[in-house]
Amino acid sequence: MKTAFQLSKSRYGARRTLRNITLATASVTLLALAPVAASAETTIVALGDSLTAGYGLPEGEGLVPQLQAWLDAQGTDVTLVNAGVSGDTTAGGLSRLDWSLTPETDALIVTLGGNDLLRGLPPAETRDNLDAIVKSATERGLPVLLVPMEAPPNMGPDYKLQFDGIYREIAARYDAQITQPFFRMMSPQADDLDALRPWMQPDGIHPNKEGVSRVVANLGPAILSLADTLPE
Repeated sequence: MKTAFQLSKSRYGARRTLRNITLATASVTLLALAPVAASAETTIVALGDSLTAGYGLPEGEGLVPQLQAWLDAQGTDVTLVNAGVSGDTTAGGLSRLDWSLTPETDALIVTLGGNDLLRGLPPAETRDNLDAIVKSATERGLPVLLVPMEAPPNMGPDYKLQFDGIYREIAARYDAQITQPFFRMMSPQADDLDALRPWMQPDGIHPNKEGVSRVVANLGPAILSLADTLPE
């Protein structure tokens, strides 16, 4: 991708050339410049916690590297930026949103809420933070893909009902895209932790390499759909 200086320089050169050549040559010049715009990449920021950061996995085996490899294999021009920070709550993600969304960002993936659950934070607090994240991205003209978390049954039925409804509520409010809950992309029987054990690290919280691969198989197509919403 050209820098702003390079683009400015090339445009100046094109204008100077057009003043001194025939219309026929100018047409050839314009055709030669066309591939520059066509080769632009799509940059998607993946904002999240340790699930996004790739906690406990060797380099190249985490969520973002495996997703990038999957996208590359599809022949896309999508580049993922790993904005995952282990231990981050939704409040932490919100606090670093502004500097995570660089001018090159075209879309945003949000995978947050797991640490809110581990800390037993009030669902209303999680809702407010996620709402602010998606609202800010939407106001910047960035499409958003939400990857939900689910409260475990031992949090109690009221807590679970409030927490689990947050993501679809926000997706509907801002017309954001939404996937299955993160761990259900590993297995539909995500409520049964024993069923997930083959795809989890020993801590029982983070997926292993194979678990990440199962998530990628489901999340990859959703990212393609997100990229398809971007203007040409």
